[in-house]
Amino acid sequence: MKKMMLKFLPLLGVMILLTGCPGAVEEVAEVMDPLPRPNVAVLVAEGFHDGEAYMPIGYLTNQGMDITVIGPETGVVKAYNSDFTIGIERAVADVSVDQFDALILPGGTAPSVLREIPEVVEFAREFFETGKPVAAICHGPQVLVTAGVLDGVTCTAVGGIKDEIEGAGATYVDEALVIDGHLITSRTPPDLAVFSQAIAKAINDSFDPAVPRAIPPQPGM
Repeated sequence: MKKMMLKFLPLLGVMILLTGCPGAVEEVAEVMDPLPRPNVAVLVAEGFHDGEAYMPIGYLTNQGMDITVIGPETGVVKAYNSDFTIGIERAVADVSVDQFDALILPGGTAPSVLREIPEVVEFAREFFETGKPVAAICHGPQVLVTAGVLDGVTCTAVGGIKDEIEGAGATYVDEALVIDGHLITSRTPPDLAVFSQAIAKAINDSFDPAVPRAIPPQPGM
């Protein structure tokens, strides 16, 4: 018991000091309160490509950014190319573009599912129009095609949707990484390293921690 009291004496001293100093509690809380971090939305559905979702998520997490996986509805979905799964934390209908600092659209067969859902397409369109970073890889740009936001831009994607992209009014180039304004695009998994690095740079260049932002509610709240 004596040892326990000795252990907590320093903490007790701090508490007495704070309670006796007007404004000290607020100052300490302000010091301990971390600055807001970028929150990145990753939009997936059943059939997402495992690497194209998980590699950017891992890279950005290591860069100190928060990730929120969004989709048509909450729950666990499976990759089309492996047994990997991912949990959708928030439904698109329950979030807003103001809650995020960037949007990532992985490929796979998921984009063909997402583009058929009006609220998802509207979310992608609204997010693109904010000018905040939007990144799409492989088949991911299909969502942007349906959203009608690629007219006049230069981008890339998996070669199989080249005609679709050009039909949407975009200029297609066969390069590992294409950046046109706030749009970042890449072709396939071998491009994931430069793709992830470009996303991180775009977010760091555009993120202002002083700008108030809505915080996405935690699942179950």
